[in-house]
Amino acid sequence: MVILAAATIIGVIYFMLISPQQDKNKALGKSIRERQDKLQTIRNSIKDAVGIETKLGDVSLELSRAEQDVASGDVNSWTYDTLRRFKASYHVDIPSITQPSIGEVDLIAGFPYRQAKINLTGTAYFHDLGKFIADFENNFPHMRMVNLSIEPASQTAGSEKLLFRLDVVTLIKPNT
Repeated sequence: MVILAAATIIGVIYFMLISPQQDKNKALGKSIRERQDKLQTIRNSIKDAVGIETKLGDVSLELSRAEQDVASGDVNSWTYDTLRRFKASYHVDIPSITQPSIGEVDLIAGFPYRQAKINLTGTAYFHDLGKFIADFENNFPHMRMVNLSIEPASQTAGSEKLLFRLDVVTLIKPNT
């Protein structure tokens, strides 16, 4: 009887006290390992902070270089001056430059820049116009000429000039 009572008491003590404590110890060990891993990750991030800061500086410098041909400040005067300076070395006559219409970028949703659309009307010979458009888009990667329409400048025979209309779409640098 005594042996049976002792075995029962030992069994009760094991299942009521020792087993739950072992489960808590396992959970505590797992929690300690997770927190040690998190601590090591934080230590690695602190070690890499200088490298990350250097990368941030490099990326910021690269972004500022890329934004050099993006409109900023007074968009109207910026676009007019940019177009005037660029067309000076081409045989393209652009007497009509409209005011820019400013809006959200209609190509990519949620893009952090805005866009300005300017309508140009002018005359040029076919090859001069082609060279002007190609050089413009190669020199200004953040500007595009779209909606090009071409027709003869006059109905008289022998006139080889073309009348063209196109839209110039440019990005506008966000206010920082």
